Amino acid sequence: MEDKRNIQIIEWEHLDKKKFYVFGVAMTMMIRVSVYPFTLIRTRLQVQKGKSLYHGTFDAFIKILRADGVTGLYRGFLVNTFTLISGQCYVTTYELTRKFVADYSQSNTVKSLVAGGSASLVAQSITVPIDVVSQHLMMQRKGEKMGRFQVRGNPKGQGVVAFGQTKDIIRQILRADGLRGFYRGYVASLLTYIPNSAVWWPFYHFYAEQLSSLCPKECPHIVFQAISGPLAAATASILTNPMDVIRTRVQVEGKNSIILTFRQLMAEEGPWGLMKGLSARIISATPSTIVIVVGYESLKKLSLRPELVDSRHW
Repeated sequence: MEDKRNIQIIEWEHLDKKKFYVFGVAMTMMIRVSVYPFTLIRTRLQVQKGKSLYHGTFDAFIKILRADGVTGLYRGFLVNTFTLISGQCYVTTYELTRKFVADYSQSNTVKSLVAGGSASLVAQSITVPIDVVSQHLMMQRKGEKMGRFQVRGNPKGQGVVAFGQTKDIIRQILRADGLRGFYRGYVASLLTYIPNSAVWWPFYHFYAEQLSSLCPKECPHIVFQAISGPLAAATASILTNPMDVIRTRVQVEGKNSIILTFRQLMAEEGPWGLMKGLSARIISATPSTIVIVVGYESLKKLSLRPELVDSRHW
C-alpha cells in the first residue's frame, strides 16, 4: 500500500495546460494585489539613506497611508501587473526544465535547483524593464523625491493619472539612458533572483519532506506544503537580501556598477545596510508564499489530466 507520507509531485506531463494557465493567471493576480504594498515599502526602505524617511516596515506603512492614502501603497501597480506574463513564463520554464533534467537525474533537489535557476533567467529577462518603470513610480511621493526621476508638472506626486505618470517616467528614462536604461540592473537582478529561485525550490521540498516524516500519516500534504513555503522563502530572502538591496539601488538611483554600489552602501551604512527591507520582504513573502504554494499545488491538482485524478492520493 502506498505510504501517504511520500509527497507526490505533479509533473508537467500530468497537467491539462489550458486549465493550468487560466487558473494560474487568476491566482497570480490575487497574490499581487494582496502583497504589493509590502513590495513598495521594501523598495523605499532599500533606497532611502539610513533611516531618513522611515524607521522600519510598520512606520513606512503608516506614513505612506497617512500621506497618500491606500492608493499610495499601490503606486506602479498597474505597470507591475505586466509581470503576469513573466510569471507564466517562469512556471512554464520551471516545469519544462524539471522534465528535461529528469532524463539525467532523478534527484528532486537537482531538478528543483536547475529548474528554479533557469526559470528565473527567463523571467528576469522579461521582468527587468517592467521593474525599472514600476520602481520609479513607487518612488513618487509628496515632498522630497526618492529616485532619479520625478513626474513632471506634478512635484507633489499626485493628481496625474497612472498611465500619464508611466509615460512621463518612460520618456525620462529614454532621455537619460536610452533603451539600455530599461535593463539597468539586469545583471544585479540575475544575481538576486537566480540564486533566490534556485535556493527556494530545494529548501521547499526539503522542509516538506522533513515535516512529512515528523507528522502523522493522516495529516494532509497541503499542510506540510503551506508551512514549507514560508520557511523556504525566509531562508532564500535572508541569503539573497544583500544582493536585492544593491539591485534596487542600481535600478532606482541609476548606478552603473554593482561593486561601487556595494562599497558605497558599506561606507554609508555598514553591514546592516545589506539587510535593509528584509522584514518587509519576509512579511510580503510569507502570506504570498502560503497562497502561492497552496494555490500552485491546488492549481496543479485542478489541472491534472482527468484520467490521472483517481490515481493520486492527497
